[in-house]
Amino acid sequence: MDFEGLEELSAYEGKQLITTLDGPVTCNDNPREICSHFIERGERFFAVLSRYDQVLAYGLRRQGYKSGDHLRLILPFLKTYGVSDNRMQEFSRKHINVLAGADKAMRFVQELMASFVVSSSYEHFVSAACEEIGFPFDNAYCTRVSLDSVRIDDWESQILKNFAQEIALMPLLEIPAGARSMHDFSPRDQQAISRLDEIFWQEMSDLSAYRLLNDVSIIGGDDKAASIVDVCKKTGVGMEDTMYVGSDIDDVQALSLVKRGGGLPIAFNANESAIREAEVLVLSKNAVTTSIIAEAFHRAGKDGAMALVDNWNIASIRQSGLVHDYLVRELEKVFPGQLPHVVRITHDNMEPLVKESARFRKSIKGEAASGLT
Repeated sequence: MDFEGLEELSAYEGKQLITTLDGPVTCNDNPREICSHFIERGERFFAVLSRYDQVLAYGLRRQGYKSGDHLRLILPFLKTYGVSDNRMQEFSRKHINVLAGADKAMRFVQELMASFVVSSSYEHFVSAACEEIGFPFDNAYCTRVSLDSVRIDDWESQILKNFAQEIALMPLLEIPAGARSMHDFSPRDQQAISRLDEIFWQEMSDLSAYRLLNDVSIIGGDDKAASIVDVCKKTGVGMEDTMYVGSDIDDVQALSLVKRGGGLPIAFNANESAIREAEVLVLSKNAVTTSIIAEAFHRAGKDGAMALVDNWNIASIRQSGLVHDYLVRELEKVFPGQLPHVVRITHDNMEPLVKESARFRKSIKGEAASGLT
């Protein structure tokens, strides 16, 4: 689709934006940060369980287990280390790290079209982030949990603390290419997986804190996709008029759903899994890029937005007639030398983009956090 004539098009009606929170809006990994702050050796503890999560979800494809369920697994341990709903809320508020320009971008997009957040993060963090960026929490899908609903005795707390330290001493599991069964893993990792299975599915099951694990449903990959379907039903907007912005492995199903439905799936500072299901990759330290693509999508649909992506330079963006002048000026101000990388994902460029995005994520999130998802 050419830009010629697009400036004469009137704004399309009935578009909507749905975005994940971590990546396009915030630079936090809130569950990891909470574990690191409250649990002894919490950084390592969380890293081990993140790998265990990937083993169960993608290596062994364990029935009844879904990607992101490690956010359930850590809840009894947060409780035993004294984390309450209030402490989690206050910690989240204090440590919010909003991507530059994300508050402006989310306010701008809300003026254009219906906007929603879908996040696997706990409601304490999501509500704090919504407060910070001026976004309605009622338009957020996230993991609901009440740590205060469970009481644990001192003897149980000591058992859980012992488990936490045992887990923190375990190796980081590696998933061999093509792994489908335990026999595909190294002997060391087989032993670690078996021990983690014993802890979580046998030895902890009689503890009162296990209610936190049983009663909470994480908004993971399939649930994010289901949330998009729910949004479409509520708004009456079709999948083809939906723009979804994702960044991590739990966005794969959502990105795939929007792509199959003819909408616009965008991978923002994304990992490999998300890139492989998206049609546009954005590598940016400022969310003004989201505003620009969203306005083009609002005004001229997917074809117009893709045309903007294919002609990603200041002159073409300004001449397109799809973007307000003040957004173009903001883009020039924020990126005075070179524009952020915005590109259509194709079969030919996918592998180089995966590598480039991995490097970029490390510069944004750090080595430890970028390697966990």
